[in-house]
Amino acid sequence: MRSPSEELSSMVTTVPGATPDLPIVVIGAGPVGLAAAAHLLERGLAPLVLEAGARAGAAVAAWGHVRLFSPWEYDVDDAAVRLLERAGWESPARDDLPTGADLVEQYLRPLAATPELAPRIRTGTRVVAVGRQGVDKTRTVGRDGRPYLVRTVRGGRTEDVLAAAVLDASGTWGRSNPLGAAGLPAVGEEHAGPWLAGPLPDVLGAERSRFAGRHTLVVGMGHSAANTLLALTRLQAEEPGTEITWAVRGRSPARLYGGGDADGLPARGLLGSDLRAAVGRGAVRLVREFALRELAPGPGGRLTVLGTARDGEDVELAVDALVAATGFRPDLGLLREVRLALDPALEAPVALAPLIDPNAHSCGTVPPHGEAVLAHPDAGCYVVGAKSYGRAPTFLLATGYEQVRSIAAHLAGDAAAAADVRLHLPATGVCATDLGAREDAEAEPRGFPTGRSHGWSAEPVAGDGTPTACCGTVPVTAGAAG
Repeated sequence: MRSPSEELSSMVTTVPGATPDLPIVVIGAGPVGLAAAAHLLERGLAPLVLEAGARAGAAVAAWGHVRLFSPWEYDVDDAAVRLLERAGWESPARDDLPTGADLVEQYLRPLAATPELAPRIRTGTRVVAVGRQGVDKTRTVGRDGRPYLVRTVRGGRTEDVLAAAVLDASGTWGRSNPLGAAGLPAVGEEHAGPWLAGPLPDVLGAERSRFAGRHTLVVGMGHSAANTLLALTRLQAEEPGTEITWAVRGRSPARLYGGGDADGLPARGLLGSDLRAAVGRGAVRLVREFALRELAPGPGGRLTVLGTARDGEDVELAVDALVAATGFRPDLGLLREVRLALDPALEAPVALAPLIDPNAHSCGTVPPHGEAVLAHPDAGCYVVGAKSYGRAPTFLLATGYEQVRSIAAHLAGDAAAAADVRLHLPATGVCATDLGAREDAEAEPRGFPTGRSHGWSAEPVAGDGTPTACCGTVPVTAGAAG
């Protein structure tokens, strides 16, 4: 068996403008990280994948009970499939809907075990910092062309790895946004751990007893919230006394209800339609324009939730569990010594931010984009996958696969392939042209809205009165979060 130093010395590559004979470090062995490694290998480059978890796909395994709304067709990367097929892998039916566990067991772990990738993946290795060898962030003279220094911790031992380039595909899982309405934790949130159930609890499985016959508050308006709410309604039908409250910061959940039958992915359309029906029949109590102010232990072992709703109305709830489906934010601390160009609001690359800004886009569409949009002032350093979206929602696996395909082409010196970015996926059935009307149908326009009066995403018409879409003619992307 080779030593770590011998293994590393065998993983060499040459990247334009960077020090030769060093690996390209990929941080994270999730769907996008492994796709990046597959594309780099196809280009004759040498990836070294560093994964904090004990096995590939560790973050996806954490929500393995959740079924994706996109079929296998949109959940796998082309270069990864080519590697797998050489190893005798047979693809699941392309129109089947996998769970997170299916994605891990039938795709990610077989991919990580291929002869080409297996020796290039180090699990149990956490990246804690990235910089340029010999210079800190402030130094400009002599910076270009220096290798990256990637500091890792493995088994309690610190080891520095030099890299020709770095692709940070570490994702955002485990870094939830706080519950406070101002982007800060609510008062008492740090002491509410015993009641916090995580963003995607296993309501019908391992954690059933925590929710059965009890009162759960779900805060958030994304697909994570919808999945949990629908699981709770199924539990409610089986377990009397199960109570469900859903709190959203906006004036209406129309965005989450989506396009229904018009959605190109039926499972996603059904998700929104079923949730709307549950609210309509009273199975779920909906609190709109909710601002959570304080959390505190209450009588009977419950959590007291204090906040305000529409028109400043005081809200006080006594709950047994609180699901914070408030989305995620990137951990940028490990990139502190790298020169990044990030949007001040979304913490996404400045060229990408206008394409994904939820203030300007109501439907989740993003035009195809690659290396040119994701580049930073420090050449050869990229944030990819879910982390590239910063604090914007609706990241999709297929988007990340196209990102890393383009970056691999660029690092191999194929500028034409890097610039030729393409992405074709089903439409959501809802966009800015009709979101305003949908929100008006769901709620009276008062209080602090998130539709036409707040942001640009729901502006229904152009200056001449012609209906417009926030996304133009670009096909709406759809798929699974990564």
